[in-house]
Amino acid sequence: MDSSGQMNTQTAPMGAQPMMGAQPVGGAPAAAPYGAMPMPAAPATATPPAPAMPTPVAPAAPAPTVENSPAAMSAEIGEGLAATNGAATPAKTIKIETLLEECVKRNASDLHIQVGLPPILRVDGALIPIAGISTLTEDAIQKLVFSTLDSEQRETLAKDKEFDYSFAYGNIARFRVNAFQERGNLAAAFRLIPNKMPTLADLGLPQVISSFADYPRGLVLVTGPTGSGKSTTLAALIDKINQEKSVHIITIEDPIEFAHKSKRSVIVQREVHYDTYSFARALKSVLRQDPDVVLLGEMRDLETMQSAITIAETGHLVFATLHTNSAAQSIDRMIDVFPAEQQPQIRSQLASILMAVCSQRLVPAIGGGRIAACEILVANTAVRSIIREGKTHQLDTTIQTGVNEGMQTMDRTLAKLVQQGTITFDSALEFAVDPNEFKRLTRG
Repeated sequence: MDSSGQMNTQTAPMGAQPMMGAQPVGGAPAAAPYGAMPMPAAPATATPPAPAMPTPVAPAAPAPTVENSPAAMSAEIGEGLAATNGAATPAKTIKIETLLEECVKRNASDLHIQVGLPPILRVDGALIPIAGISTLTEDAIQKLVFSTLDSEQRETLAKDKEFDYSFAYGNIARFRVNAFQERGNLAAAFRLIPNKMPTLADLGLPQVISSFADYPRGLVLVTGPTGSGKSTTLAALIDKINQEKSVHIITIEDPIEFAHKSKRSVIVQREVHYDTYSFARALKSVLRQDPDVVLLGEMRDLETMQSAITIAETGHLVFATLHTNSAAQSIDRMIDVFPAEQQPQIRSQLASILMAVCSQRLVPAIGGGRIAACEILVANTAVRSIIREGKTHQLDTTIQTGVNEGMQTMDRTLAKLVQQGTITFDSALEFAVDPNEFKRLTRG
């Protein structure tokens, strides 16, 4: 799942692993995020190191007590927003290390910083201001964000108005960051990526997902909105292959999130803007790099989708993500991006290469944390015929009748989690595809 909860990297100081030439802040640098790949030396113009930061607090998931339950923590909103008086810590004195440590300590999935608000964490899906810190000013946010960038990255951010990057916070955690302009001011969203590589068992995913790593070739899609655990699910699948098979794995990501180390497999991780100019450009050359497995961080456009299809057609196993809400919508999205005259050919190609689709959400669990709810489509003869004939509206029915092959609908998954006492009825209802069908399944 994404690094956002239980479940979808490379720059920075802060005693962290620098990427793209950034200078580390105080202390010894962390291990290289590309496995054993050495990083380039910092340019002469890089920002000089800041004083060594204090030893960060070791990450620990909060126990599901009344005091740190989502409801209790949500009560801090007023306190956090009101923390602008003299008793609050002035924004100009806040260091990024302090905020990152709080993010790790609270087991938050995200940290948001924006002018006019205190720093805000997302804990179990709820936004909670950090109490005791005054609202952030433009100068304070620039200082916080720039402390994680090297000089080249700062120039890119100033030119493009937004910038994706990632970095390691010592040996504690990694963060994926999007820095951007908001009403003329700098803002940023930090996504926590735990250093511990997750396993499929850790994530509580259906057993059938484990079989996705055993496919010899074809296309596997993991879909869902931002923050639904896609990257984490893919990282667990790649790690399974890495431990069990002797193959060549190439990942193309923007940015790299989980840093893999070669075990039985040889893993190459390429970051867009740093190791390659674009997904499309990297995919054009990937077949010359002798891959067995290719992970594509996101399929964003026609050229990228066409390349992914071609790689899967030529006998490779391709994992990719899409920002779609269901298996049927994922297939429609891939087909609709092509011109009308090409769509029959694309449907035929997809029918031949598609192996499975996992569409997932992260739902707040009773007692704290979040759990993955998945819709699973496995490409059998009926599914391939439906795709080839352009009748994707029939896929939901096929999923319902494919339980014996590991298929499951989102509504049935949610109903099962409610019946098991894992999530509440109200939480599940928010994620239901068909509320009436979900209620019927829950009663049954």
